[in-house]
Amino acid sequence: MRTSATRTSNPSPRREAAPSRHDAPRLSLTVQASVDAADLPKRAALRRFALAALARDASVTVRFVGGHESRALNRCYRGRDHATNVLTFVYDDNVSLAGDIVLCAPVVEKEARAQHKTRSAHYAHLVIHGMLHLQGYDHERDDDAARMEAREIALLRGLGFEDPYR
Repeated sequence: MRTSATRTSNPSPRREAAPSRHDAPRLSLTVQASVDAADLPKRAALRRFALAALARDASVTVRFVGGHESRALNRCYRGRDHATNVLTFVYDDNVSLAGDIVLCAPVVEKEARAQHKTRSAHYAHLVIHGMLHLQGYDHERDDDAARMEAREIALLRGLGFEDPYR
């Protein structure tokens, strides 16, 4: 199992042909919340965000957590003793992709306010970010980070959101 958050050591993204309209990748999406779901994105929005970044069939769980669970996961899997906005866990990256994207609701909310973004825009960015990690993108090296950020910007633009790095 690979895991990643703001920084990761995943391999470079796999080069894959874009699917044709008839061969669009399929997404099996599970949504879990261990925090109050009232202010969280709806399943349909999460599906839209995830599909925007999907290049091949995948089974993905998006889990919303609080600060304690995020901190515990980040400490256990990444050796960092703080809550983080997004963690990505890859379970299978063969023909079909399987993994989890863990979003820390309090951190995402705080960042959205500090960055003057809507919650929806920030959640869209982090789901896309996690989906790209699931598919092998990383941002350890400057050239990989530039490639990943350009992909995020293009995907978010396609969903009607502004550049998250401006």
